[in-house]
Amino acid sequence: MQRETQPGSGDGRVGRRGLLAGSARLAASLAGARLTGSPIGLTGLALSGLAASGCAAPGLAAPGLAAPGLAAPESATGDPGSRDPAATEVSFAGQGQGLGPIDRADWQDFRARFLAADGRVIDTGNGGVSHSEGQGYGLLFAQYADDQASFDRILAWTRTNLGCRGDALHAWRYQPFVPQKVADRNNATDGDLLIALALSRAAARWGRPDHARAAAAIGADVLRLLVCQAGGRWLLLPGAAGFRTGGGVIVNPSYYVFPALAALASLVPSPVWDGLQRDGLGLIGQGRFGRWALPPDWLAVGSDGSLAPATGWPARFSFDAIRVPLNLAWAGAEGVPAQTAFAAYWSGFGGALPPAWVDLQTGALAPYPAPLGFQAVSRLIWPATTAVATGRGGFPPVALARDYYSAALILLSRVASREGMAV
Repeated sequence: MQRETQPGSGDGRVGRRGLLAGSARLAASLAGARLTGSPIGLTGLALSGLAASGCAAPGLAAPGLAAPGLAAPESATGDPGSRDPAATEVSFAGQGQGLGPIDRADWQDFRARFLAADGRVIDTGNGGVSHSEGQGYGLLFAQYADDQASFDRILAWTRTNLGCRGDALHAWRYQPFVPQKVADRNNATDGDLLIALALSRAAARWGRPDHARAAAAIGADVLRLLVCQAGGRWLLLPGAAGFRTGGGVIVNPSYYVFPALAALASLVPSPVWDGLQRDGLGLIGQGRFGRWALPPDWLAVGSDGSLAPATGWPARFSFDAIRVPLNLAWAGAEGVPAQTAFAAYWSGFGGALPPAWVDLQTGALAPYPAPLGFQAVSRLIWPATTAVATGRGGFPPVALARDYYSAALILLSRVASREGMAV
């Protein structure tokens, strides 16, 4: 989802977008950059036998994408009575290497405020809609919390309401207050990757091979519908339809959820996963602009290999791109120049919260501060950020988050802090 906010409206998002196609080879990969840990494996990429032509059609006739519009006021959050009333105790045994990155109180607060009783995760900063991104985050957090009952409810709602495409991917948005609640069946790739990652983690935690099979099915359709190669470079499409024409490709750097790509590489073996991770790092490293050399929310990859902020969206480092440093930290990225640029940017504000966005072409700054979730992400890279009270590990508690997206960024930052150090 494209994200934008206005003073007093929380982390509101504006709708979906996009065109452009083709592809491009970046000039060079990041010098010295690597992702630590054996699951990522960026070396030894074998491209023989794989298509090397321009981007192929996605194989899905999806409706056109809705034109962007202003986000609905934060007050339009749905029926408060539909929120999850559960107050059961949950175990925090951690995952993977015994880590427990999410506090009991934080999960219970997230669940009480943003999870409806039927399993719908409510985006309170975007008019009370739901989307595959939010369902993926909810599944992931429930897994970390060892809250299988909530996980099952979220998964059931997701499959019933967003699993309407005829493949293993998910429609990107559910609008509860209109007659046609899923008007656009196009997917959002970040949401599908998050859902697949949560399923793969849940399969290991609870001994559920059916979850592993479901994650693998998503992975297979990611490879089939959401990947294109052009100019020798692998690109991850933001959705199955609407992001390519004969002139280039639009990508969203924040959609490169590296831990999810690594998990799917284990479930659906293919050298393409290594290509996506390697070239995703290249896009992030080279697709940076402006005074602080930051990535834009949306990046145009020209058929000639050129990179530029995508036309049709503000040329900003903002509510999408804030997840780029988070995803890099989560994957345990080391030696990545982009992380140094993020630290330099945040350090320039003397420990206070940065503005909500910066225009990468004009240098203009938002006249209002970034929401609390940005502070959590900035602390991953620049620990001196201490604008408000912090909880365990220096991250603000979810209770202080104004809306769903800030709460999700806080929890994700906790996860990235622990898992990124563990790989």
